[in-house]
Amino acid sequence: MVIINAYDAGALHELFGIDMSSIDGLGVGAGWGRVVPGGRSDAHQHDETETFVIVQGAGDLIVDARRYPVHAGVVAQFEPFETHVIENTGDEDLLFATLYWRDPERAGRQAAQVERGRLRDRPVFVFSTPPTPNGDLHLGHLSGPYLGADVFVRFQRLNGAQAWHLTGSDDYQSYVTECARREGRTPAETAAHYSAEIAETLRMMDIPLDQYTVTDADPAYRAGLQAFFSRLVASGAVAPAEAPALVGPDGRYLYEVDVSGGCPTCGGPTGGNICEECGEPNFCHDLVDPAIRHSDAVPRVAEVTRFMLPLHRFAPDVALHHHLGRVPARLRELAERLFARPGVDVAMTHPSDWGVPPLEDGAPGQVIWVWPEMSYGFLHGIAELGRRLGRDWRADAPRADWKIVHFFGYDNSFYHAILYPVLYKLAFPDWAPDIDYNVNEFLLLDGAKFSTSRRHAVWGKEILTPDTVDAVRYYLSRIRSEGRRTNFEVGAYESAVRDRLVGTWQDWLHDLGRRMAERYDGLVPDAGNWTPEHTAFLARLDTRRAAVAGALGPDGFSLNQAVAELDGLVDDVRRFASLEARVSTSPAWRDEARTAIALELAAAKLLAVCAAPVMPRFAAKLAAALGGGEIDTWPQTVTLVAPGSRVTLADRTFFTDPRPAVDAELAGWLTATVAETLQLEDGPPAADLSLVSLGAASLHAVTLQYRILEHTDVEVSVEELLGSTITELAGLIGQRTQAGMEVALA
Repeated sequence: MVIINAYDAGALHELFGIDMSSIDGLGVGAGWGRVVPGGRSDAHQHDETETFVIVQGAGDLIVDARRYPVHAGVVAQFEPFETHVIENTGDEDLLFATLYWRDPERAGRQAAQVERGRLRDRPVFVFSTPPTPNGDLHLGHLSGPYLGADVFVRFQRLNGAQAWHLTGSDDYQSYVTECARREGRTPAETAAHYSAEIAETLRMMDIPLDQYTVTDADPAYRAGLQAFFSRLVASGAVAPAEAPALVGPDGRYLYEVDVSGGCPTCGGPTGGNICEECGEPNFCHDLVDPAIRHSDAVPRVAEVTRFMLPLHRFAPDVALHHHLGRVPARLRELAERLFARPGVDVAMTHPSDWGVPPLEDGAPGQVIWVWPEMSYGFLHGIAELGRRLGRDWRADAPRADWKIVHFFGYDNSFYHAILYPVLYKLAFPDWAPDIDYNVNEFLLLDGAKFSTSRRHAVWGKEILTPDTVDAVRYYLSRIRSEGRRTNFEVGAYESAVRDRLVGTWQDWLHDLGRRMAERYDGLVPDAGNWTPEHTAFLARLDTRRAAVAGALGPDGFSLNQAVAELDGLVDDVRRFASLEARVSTSPAWRDEARTAIALELAAAKLLAVCAAPVMPRFAAKLAAALGGGEIDTWPQTVTLVAPGSRVTLADRTFFTDPRPAVDAELAGWLTATVAETLQLEDGPPAADLSLVSLGAASLHAVTLQYRILEHTDVEVSVEELLGSTITELAGLIGQRTQAGMEVALA
């Protein structure tokens, strides 16, 4: 029976930001749509395939940030999960009919595509949170934004995307002034010193940067920031206003590093302005039992005029923004929780002499708060990168085709995912920034937070060398705090390197290299006859390839999952090799053995390219050992190593045991000294027993301290003595002796 449905303006209702009505009975989803002149739909994506038929008017379709002009008579179809917007650029209503339906196979293929169309043919700017230059980077810093952003960029480039890693030093933080006071330097000197240290640590971590903005040293930064702030003021939303603030008894303004107390939302301990536990901002005057840093005085609440932003008025704009890119549920929940408050009035300036003052009158003696400042800093970094690359990218004219990807810790979530989208809306009303957010939780050290002040940290420069960098990247990826807090322990790190990278990965590669040398003179054989097990293993390898790609792609980025898949790949091939070994030397199965060894080599080749974003040095070494060249493309399928290639796996050192080598002479002297100090009567003590288990007490430890210092010129703490075995002590002393020699040579 024929179905006829005519457009009826009276049946329209608001949906996706425009007017829609439904058409029933067609066997697929269908409806009419109207976009008024100057109007546009909300950005959205779904699993259905959808077709628009334009019947009146003219406008643009914006699909994954690309514009396509449309007019009456045009038909357009969207693949599943493509983000799309329809915009009316004409003077009359834009009318269209829509048809949509579910095709599970088509949606599955589209979802499996790593890029999903969103990053192709667009500049992709990947930002790791600009670090505060009040100290160097420790493993807690490195494991989160910086390693994540680096791996993301490397993978995108292997897939042909134009991706760049940008960061810089956040010089105007109040924490810099506190560090300067403590170290007896000016804030500018402090920022410059630690900015250089941070850049060097990132270099040692094999994290190259395409743009590193030093805000206090960049000659164009100050004027650009002031112009951006003037745009905010010109919007009318940011203006001087009197609001409650926290001050000391002498009237000194208190914020951020100056004050601590209880979080007004979750009740946990917090510093000024942001709670690291619940992620919500505070405004200092609302802290529970606030305390002034370096003072026993009790602060008070006073009215202070600052440039203020009523952020709560823009909750709908934040919600729209969160529908456009990748915004984890953790961030969406934070926004809902924050905007449940009756009001969220954010101070955009603070009284200080360290920072950039606004050009506008109304708040004399104040500077632009460094957190709103950072929103401009990202645009400035893009412009500076463009200047060096010869691209027309401007901080005062952001473009619709820019794809921005942020990596940051959860304690920065409010600023990145809630405040900054509002500031961009105010400064550039016609720009709808397309931003993906990747957030990590805290990495703990031995169960407690990393702390510079308590010297509870493992610094990057302490552990990173050319021989350890890939092992550090592997382990930090494996325990990265994704959706939960995780814990770093030196012993667990050393065990993982020793057992997995050395004892599993490298042992397999060395064994494969020895078998290649013995049976094929080191030259890759061509595959022969294939058994069902061979084809099943090839399919298994391709499943691993796709799984690593999914873990490193923009929609499901997870270093935890990527490393788990790499470990799984190695486990798969070791299991396959052990099963095939039963007939590997049988003359009757020579042709099948050639296929098995060719598949093992294919697995090694796949491991090299799949590990390249995470462990670039290892990947390059492995590719070279297989007779290959530079890894520059992500594979779309599993391929065999070219027959005749020379393989040199057996003599390659890919990873080293992180335990320091023990000097036999030192270990012997230490054993005798321990026996003498503890007055042991049963001969030399076992090297794997702790001193406590041998009966050592604090007085014994102090005696040993002095004897070790006299003999080796190395200091060892009482805690280290009592908690270590003789072998561990010998290794520790040798390590510190070597470190002292390197410092002296430098």
